[in-house]
Amino acid sequence: MNDGVVKMSKRKIILAQDIEQQLYDQVRQAAPDWEIIAGKHKDSWQDHLHDAEIIAGWKQEMEEPCLQGDSPLRWIQSWSAGIDSYLLERLSELDILLTSANGVHAYPISETIFAMMLSLTRKIPSYIRNQQTKTWSHEGLKLEIHEKTIGIIGMGAIGKETAKIAKAFGMKVIGVRHSHKPEPFVDKMAVTEQLNTILPDCDYVVATVPLTRETQHLFGREQFADMKVTSFFINIGRGGVVDEHALVDALQAGQIAGAGLDVFESEPLENNSPLWNLKNVIITPHTAGSTEYYDKRVIEDIFIPNLAAYIKGGKPSVNLVDYDKGY
Repeated sequence: MNDGVVKMSKRKIILAQDIEQQLYDQVRQAAPDWEIIAGKHKDSWQDHLHDAEIIAGWKQEMEEPCLQGDSPLRWIQSWSAGIDSYLLERLSELDILLTSANGVHAYPISETIFAMMLSLTRKIPSYIRNQQTKTWSHEGLKLEIHEKTIGIIGMGAIGKETAKIAKAFGMKVIGVRHSHKPEPFVDKMAVTEQLNTILPDCDYVVATVPLTRETQHLFGREQFADMKVTSFFINIGRGGVVDEHALVDALQAGQIAGAGLDVFESEPLENNSPLWNLKNVIITPHTAGSTEYYDKRVIEDIFIPNLAAYIKGGKPSVNLVDYDKGY
């Protein structure tokens, strides 16, 4: 019998990831009055897209059902730091908030950066190849990383942690960002427009910037020509930040000494790319940010604090994307 009482549906969160029960319980505790749909597989969440207000762990196939004018979706928590694959203009039009996973990667990626820098400096790839053929060769090893100059292009969480570690090696640190705002462990701060002027001073150049309209092919023939022939280039940001053809030419011509690359313009890296066969290149398959603590950091450091603010009627403040800037 209808007694006239209307049952109100709960507000809904989709966690489109397979997370540990402990992390799920933390989200449940933060939003006790919400319905929470969890699971990475499409079968877990596809029937809930039409009425989800928050989605954490956005998938490309969610675009069509969720980015319509009548969608209740108000906030997306990206599970990655990079948001260049998102339809930012459409999200802005629909007034849907987007927060990224910036900061989750600071430890693992800074470790990868130094793993690459040290390996290139101390010729570890050459020794690994020699080990496979039982070849005893000095390989002309002579370089040290101590007291050299590192240029860090992009002073976000990854750049800051990299600068901190660099100081343990007694390195001089030059940072590049949109402003001259100083940072601990950075000896000199330059703005992006001054990139070419600092490159000749750097023994290591590390690109950590996101891919935006302004950073597309930030590194091209001119930039590699400005670098020392003894310098090493590391890219753990986004592949599109680098003109890959220009990088290959610079490596083959000896304009720079080597490169450590985790990201590429086309991924997976095509089989016919010359980068695969260059002995002065280290390639990793976009894994620099992989860590056992990834989900824990996204949930505890970003999503839950933002969720608490959102439930109280405010905006998420941790890693809120500025659509005008593109990051």
